[in-house]
Amino acid sequence: MRLKLVSLLIILSGLSACSTTENPSNATENRRDQGNIAQNQLANAQSMYQMALNRQGADKIQLLYTARDAAITEQLWSLLEQICFELESTPSVDQIQNTLYIALAQTQQGKNSLALTMLTSLKSQLVLPEHITWHQYLTARVYASQGMLKEAMTHFFLASETATENNLDIANLNQDLWQTLTQLSSYALERFNRGSVVQQGWVNLALYHQVYLGAPVELHQAMNNWLRRYPGHPAASVLPKKLTELINVKPLQVKRLAVLIPQSGANERLGDALKAGTLAALDNRPLEETLFIDENLTTEQIASKLDQFNADFVIGPLLKDNIEKLTNAQTLINTPTLHLNTFDGERISQQHFFFALNPEHEVRQALEHFLTVGYQKPMLLAPNNNSGQRLVEYFNLQWQRYSEVKPQIGFYNDKKDMPNTITQLLEVDQSKTRINEIKSLFKQEVDSETRSRSDIDVVYILGDAIETRLIKPYLDVNVSTFAERIPLYASSKSHSKQIDKTDKNDLDGLYFTELPWMLEGQLKQHNLRMQYNALWPEDADIKQRLFAMSYDAVSLLGDIKQLSVISGKQFNGISGKLSIASNGTITRSLAWAQYKNKQIKMVELATEQPLPLFMHSASNLDASD
Repeated sequence: MRLKLVSLLIILSGLSACSTTENPSNATENRRDQGNIAQNQLANAQSMYQMALNRQGADKIQLLYTARDAAITEQLWSLLEQICFELESTPSVDQIQNTLYIALAQTQQGKNSLALTMLTSLKSQLVLPEHITWHQYLTARVYASQGMLKEAMTHFFLASETATENNLDIANLNQDLWQTLTQLSSYALERFNRGSVVQQGWVNLALYHQVYLGAPVELHQAMNNWLRRYPGHPAASVLPKKLTELINVKPLQVKRLAVLIPQSGANERLGDALKAGTLAALDNRPLEETLFIDENLTTEQIASKLDQFNADFVIGPLLKDNIEKLTNAQTLINTPTLHLNTFDGERISQQHFFFALNPEHEVRQALEHFLTVGYQKPMLLAPNNNSGQRLVEYFNLQWQRYSEVKPQIGFYNDKKDMPNTITQLLEVDQSKTRINEIKSLFKQEVDSETRSRSDIDVVYILGDAIETRLIKPYLDVNVSTFAERIPLYASSKSHSKQIDKTDKNDLDGLYFTELPWMLEGQLKQHNLRMQYNALWPEDADIKQRLFAMSYDAVSLLGDIKQLSVISGKQFNGISGKLSIASNGTITRSLAWAQYKNKQIKMVELATEQPLPLFMHSASNLDASD
């Protein structure tokens, strides 16, 4: 990290040579003087800055320059910002270069809104190629930091094109561009495969990276073809190291698999479901040997069994407490492992991954769809318990990044509390009060109808299957007939295959996210579902979902290395589309379905990465340009 920042300092400092207020000979002499001052004083950035505040004229400016360079080297971003604001008041300073320094300091501190405002203010003043390139590069970094990968790539490509045309060496540009580019899906890459030769070169390199990863011979040949097609391309600077890394990424060869699941105690039935899913997947992926171990054994007993078995890979444990005990004992530190749950502690090995049926994934997916469609005022209904409160809090925190409008929240304690919660949120109770007041003024009967509030444009239900079937009728009767029907959404908790056998009527129109495995007739593995139904026709929903999770855990073993290298790469499983984040956590994208005419139908709902609030003005400005 420090080497990266030092190189950043060197290149940014090179912008000074482009200043219209300093000639080359003076710049060289000034830098020599700055170096002498720093060496003689043996001072750090803070003391140089304090010293500069007590100086005047050229001495002050020279000390501020030196303090600015030292602040970057020492990673003192807040101090760098102060120094640059001090220099901003000096007429002889290259103001554009100095503003770029301020934006750099702000991005490093996570002040992305301020940085973007600063960069936007510079757009009309940019003339020099060095300034244009750094402006585009820093703008791209702001977008990338917010997960806006497609928007970031637009600016990365412009920075790379300008740098190439003007023979500029911009520190870390190629590395950061490549890191962001390889997070895009193949579909997104294809959409970028146009424009300049520089842009097409980057995109084709990333496509080769995805297509041939895990095939060393084909990858090496593809890279050689790319080098012949794009001679002198800036991406060549990331090739030598990356090529070696990619060639070494071979599919994982697992011959001896150990599976840690509950085989005793209160969760033994969950362990049975996991074992069934594992065995079903092994029918398509035969191994030399598989060993099932009770995760509730002591760490010593588990370690002894693993030592005797000599496993290539471990799947499990399921329970967080057992993951924690094995992590603390470092029992699995040297063995590639796919835990069947999340873990709040520190990841002790890059070979450890975490796979859970995490409801937050569904909440995030629903939120992104709401923003894509343009819903502005969601209403959330959730049980007043730890799970409901956690998911509502997660939705709220994410929503605040993208909207100033606060969602309406309704917690219900039990089924008796649901009508009151809904009528209060929709303000139907206030409408009824007004109607009664008006009726009291007249002796004759007054025709009336209650009105619900009209600003709520979508409802998201976070209750279970029984609660959802009670909530939806209340919503149907309490929304005013004068208003359009509010779209209703729910998570997979609302769906139960067991309850659906006898009751789909009350849910007509409801959209929900669900594992593909739980949607009849929608799977390529149709025979697998038929076999499951024949063997376990009355299995609880949780056991069916755990079956799907363990089935996918085994099925993706051959792809797990590639998934961990390419964050945009997905595995199409029966539990959803799976990808691996940088922290080793498997994230899921579920299927959308809808209750319609007493049936469940798969639907395609638009979902895009939303734009954070502070980027809206910048995005509008870019569009107008």
